[in-house]
Amino acid sequence: MKLLLSLMLLSSSVFAASRPVSLEVGGGTVYGTELTPDGVTGKVPVVLLHSGSGPTDRDGNSTLLPGPNDSLKMVAEGLARQGIASVRYDKRGIGSSALPVWKEENLRLDDYIGDAAAWLRKLHSDPRFSRVVMAGHSEGAQIAAEACAQGGADACVLIAGAGHSLDEILREQLKDKLPPPLMAESDGILASLKEGKTVDKVSPSLMALYRPEVQPYLISALQHDPRKAVAALKMPVLILQGTSDIQVPQEEAKLLSAAAPKAKVVIVEGMNHLLKIVGDDQALQQKSYASPDLPVAPQLLEALTTFIAN
Repeated sequence: MKLLLSLMLLSSSVFAASRPVSLEVGGGTVYGTELTPDGVTGKVPVVLLHSGSGPTDRDGNSTLLPGPNDSLKMVAEGLARQGIASVRYDKRGIGSSALPVWKEENLRLDDYIGDAAAWLRKLHSDPRFSRVVMAGHSEGAQIAAEACAQGGADACVLIAGAGHSLDEILREQLKDKLPPPLMAESDGILASLKEGKTVDKVSPSLMALYRPEVQPYLISALQHDPRKAVAALKMPVLILQGTSDIQVPQEEAKLLSAAAPKAKVVIVEGMNHLLKIVGDDQALQQKSYASPDLPVAPQLLEALTTFIAN
């Protein structure tokens, strides 16, 4: 049965119609892509897809990576083949939504959450859609967990989402990389930012992390805890995680699951952070970060389709 469904996911004859969409938010406009299945009569479910952190666009591509991977675009196409519509968009300051009004120092995690909630409300009001689901990837999972509550989603999907808060993640990542004086400075900066206070003096070695322009965003992000967010959700929740993810380990999915015991958890063997099957092949892992040739994991699409259908 699983093999049959996987083959259906790859070879379904349902075609998708793509059209540009936009939403007015916070004094500007964010732009996206709607993908709807052709050849399907009646209402269909719709999924709002949200990308990860930094300069990651609606398709899952980032200017920080050596090439495109098209992960979220492939997820949208895979859903369309199963009769499920989707909307994915460039968040404030990214891609087509890179407007002058949204400079780096003006960005906040709370605004991203509010934007996603506004998209959910817009989709709920669209008579073409039977059910509205949000799926967030990486940092987008944190955004989804809170936007789903604010925007009244019918279900919520967290893909490769962190279970630790941002300050916990940064401290863990930096503890073996910084000499004690710099680690102490980093801890002090994080403590100040968590209290809502910016820091004027930052050592050059830490400037990439704590430059003045990004501090307001960090202050916003440090007020949010993914465990509290997922624990507060009242709708069905799916937690998806790959075993070959070198950015978000499986432990994070366990933390989210512990906070939301009723959530369904699917661990995809061999799937990495870009939702591609790479297993233990390091060359394939590296290639996946710079090439759209590798398809997203069929097991991921199967889990999404099954969850949305129920």
